[in-house]
Amino acid sequence: MFDHPDFVVVNKPSNIAVQNESHQSGILPILCQQLKIEKLWLVHRLDKITSGILILAKNAQAAAVFGQLFEQKEIEKYYLAISAKKPKKKQGAIKGGMKKVRDGKWMLDSSNIAVAISQFFSFSISPGLRLFLVKPLTGKTHQIRVALKSIGSPILGDDLYKGENADRTYLHAYCIRFSYQQQPFCIICPPNKGEMFLSDNTKQQVANLTTPWTLAWPSIKSTQVKDAG
Repeated sequence: MFDHPDFVVVNKPSNIAVQNESHQSGILPILCQQLKIEKLWLVHRLDKITSGILILAKNAQAAAVFGQLFEQKEIEKYYLAISAKKPKKKQGAIKGGMKKVRDGKWMLDSSNIAVAISQFFSFSISPGLRLFLVKPLTGKTHQIRVALKSIGSPILGDDLYKGENADRTYLHAYCIRFSYQQQPFCIICPPNKGEMFLSDNTKQQVANLTTPWTLAWPSIKSTQVKDAG
């Protein structure tokens, strides 16, 4: 946990929702209790199945600042994922309109409506398993899950998108970079749960990705990102 006077950054476990559910406490009320504060503001979201970095503001002013930073795409986010399926391409960019389909699922289409853009690299970590480092340039629901499914590599353990069965869904919010009140922050949080995330091969590859922003990311026209909203 990273504790700042205006915000807190936590490592959210997988399979815990942000808000309370009928059968389980959410991460927000749990943290309020732990930190002995009355309220925290949610400034972005992680799917229930996703673990990793989550920022929560401690006051309305900080929440407004983070809202602007996210809206203006001034926060860099990097995710780790594992798939048991070989991708159509080992690295590149994935762009498409996000279209809602049945059973709470989404898919990419060729429209310019709700466009999602992600960049990625992939690395072989063992026969039949690939580690993905993904940089989403937009923030759509299920964006990374849909993007990897679209290139033939559904995330391991992601039942909704036909990923192979596993002990968890292998998607983790790994790194975040931003400036708050002119002070730069860079927070890296390697995954700490999941047999495949904790394998020696995966940990060795993740150890080579401690400065993901320095990689030669596949080029995207800035106008494309701006147009995606």
